[in-house]
Amino acid sequence: MLKKRLKDEGNETVTNCNALKLKAKDGKYRLTDVVDIEGMFRIIESIPSKNAEPIKQWLAKLGSERIDKIFDPSISVQRSIDLYRAKGYSEAWIAKRIKVIQNRKELNDLSEEATKRISQKQKPNGLSENIEVAHKGSKIASNTRKDLENELQESIVSNNNRLNYEYKK
Repeated sequence: MLKKRLKDEGNETVTNCNALKLKAKDGKYRLTDVVDIEGMFRIIESIPSKNAEPIKQWLAKLGSERIDKIFDPSISVQRSIDLYRAKGYSEAWIAKRIKVIQNRKELNDLSEEATKRISQKQKPNGLSENIEVAHKGSKIASNTRKDLENELQESIVSNNNRLNYEYKK
């Protein structure tokens, strides 16, 4: 019913619905309408019911928070710190975790930049050549990490599981 009403209203989301054969409770495969996350949000927006209002308000709040994080990334960091504290992690663990996240991000940026520059110079053609370039960029970041860890005599990107046990209260 909703699909028909949306289509009658000219909602473009309905045209982005695809039908996939999904297994039903009775074990048979039937064509089922599916959409991606963006399409689902558009459908929720268009539901003309008071019952949908709490979900619409929640989505609006999420959107607002996302925009705030884009303009002030420290909001995300503070939210992570607060979450770790609420879960009972020590301040030392939290500080190390934030450092690990930052180091990992910097190494990812280095890997991406190295891959981009190698790609611009070598102009790879096809999937296999692009994979080779990606491996070269990744290797540069990996070697940089290892050199830095040797210089500092400490791991800058640790195993998350080890961190969870090592620094938990």
